[in-house]
Amino acid sequence: MEKPRILIVEDEKKLSRVLQLELEYENYATEVAFDGKEALTQIEQNEWDLVLLDIMLPELSGLEVLRRVRRSDETTPILLLTARDQVHDKVSGLDLGANDYITKPFQIEELLARIRVHLRNPIKKQVEDENIGIGDLYVHVKSREVKRGEKQIELTPREFDLLVCLLKNKNIVLTREKLIEQVWGFDYYGDTNVVDVYIRYLRQKIDKGYERAYIRTVRGVGYTIKDLDT
Repeated sequence: MEKPRILIVEDEKKLSRVLQLELEYENYATEVAFDGKEALTQIEQNEWDLVLLDIMLPELSGLEVLRRVRRSDETTPILLLTARDQVHDKVSGLDLGANDYITKPFQIEELLARIRVHLRNPIKKQVEDENIGIGDLYVHVKSREVKRGEKQIELTPREFDLLVCLLKNKNIVLTREKLIEQVWGFDYYGDTNVVDVYIRYLRQKIDKGYERAYIRTVRGVGYTIKDLDT
């Protein structure tokens, strides 16, 4: 059976070597890129089962690499390596389409566990030719078009996926943990407050300024989108 291929993007050479040795010991095939430009070339020219991507890189930052990759590749799992104080970068990375992040310094066992999760359950964007919505809120999943009434609404990829999840489960209260599982698609090790952040973003775009708000908070439980007559 072919070994899963992992690209390690890390400019700290001692750490990249340790990661390479540990991953190869676990029977993964690895390559290393030491800066953002090299990483972008490697990702665009080769097939990878997973990418470990440091945020702080020379030439191009990890977030810029991520942004460019996600223009054409929404499915390859990308795990960000971040410093402990890079909270904004973590949120930005998830918003740009990262599947997970791990904070330095980390235990190799935790990293290996996360890698196994993503290789076992790769995030595959399903292309669905369907319309979903509620009231005057309309979503066309295939074209990723969102409208409220006649107003076109621009959403980030993560905001869109969150809205679709809520609409497909309308009138059902979803916990933060369930939303993490369905939208982010991984066994989340961090703070589930990231859901609250994205719910706030969504409300600003689809509910603010309208007489009726669709997104409801069920205190102590989670969130739901409800029909106006329920």
